[in-house]
Amino acid sequence: MIRATLPFIFVTLACAQSDPLISGLEAFHKGDMPAAERFLRSAAKGNDPRASAFLALTLAATGRCEEAVPALQLAYKGSNPEIARLAGLAFVQCRLAAASIEDAAAVINGLQAKYPADADVLYQSARLYMRAWNDTIYQLYQKAPSSFRVNQLSGEVLETQGQFNEAAAEYRKAIAKNPKALNLHFRLGRALLMSTHSPEVLEAALQEFQAELALNPSDSVVLYQVAQIFQNRQQIPAAIEKLQQALSLNKDFPEALIALGKIRTEEKKNDEAISLLQRAVKLSPRSESAHYSLMMAYRNAGKMADARREKAELDQLQKAPEGEFTEFLKKLGEKPPGQ
Repeated sequence: MIRATLPFIFVTLACAQSDPLISGLEAFHKGDMPAAERFLRSAAKGNDPRASAFLALTLAATGRCEEAVPALQLAYKGSNPEIARLAGLAFVQCRLAAASIEDAAAVINGLQAKYPADADVLYQSARLYMRAWNDTIYQLYQKAPSSFRVNQLSGEVLETQGQFNEAAAEYRKAIAKNPKALNLHFRLGRALLMSTHSPEVLEAALQEFQAELALNPSDSVVLYQVAQIFQNRQQIPAAIEKLQQALSLNKDFPEALIALGKIRTEEKKNDEAISLLQRAVKLSPRSESAHYSLMMAYRNAGKMADARREKAELDQLQKAPEGEFTEFLKKLGEKPPGQ
């Protein structure tokens, strides 16, 4: 990974540096690690910090982190930003291999601050957090096997695998152990809804959401879920009431704005629908549902130019990676940030 990200630094050094350094950089870039090490060790004898840095990168790339780490630390703190970036990435890779999560986290945080959109930095960051997640899960199962958190976590994992009935069973176990814990009833209700929308399951999910609201009446996401069930049952006044409550708690809740906007459109309250859906589009400019609903509200209000504009937006709209990830989180029952 480190070698693949190496730019052609040696091209800019060709006129000014010794042949061993240039040859070492060329060999490193080609993936010839034995030759790279040989040339770079020779170049490093002249106390060239760049030779030392790339020698350390070579050692790290071939699994000799213990020898590489001291030089990687120096290179990471050096004045050359590209070498510092590569050294930081190699350092993180080495510390993860040694299970030194805290050391790796300190450097990856610095790299993210400097290179927030860098793919290699984000990749190593993902590896770090996955490793920390796995280590923490292992400790949880080892040290607190009877905790309700073990059942909760098992339920969440089962949800990611699409095993919603099994997930619901784990959430029920967690609730039995700690009926006052927040979000357990919410997650159980979500798992039930993901399994089927039969009348019996809708009623069971509604009961779980109401139990969550009894613990936390200010949960706008749960109110939205209750409204969705009422809509499914054609209990429109009750759905409106819950959506309005959700928006009173969180005025920037795009899903609730869209749901209420659709209802107002059906009621031919076009001005209110347009106002709600304009807010939703502003909050979620890549939401196809928001643009489509606004287009329909404009059309019903006779504002054909505005409707055509929304149609054009809808035609050009493409699913972005972050949009797909948001949908993934919804399937997991995650609440959007700030809700």
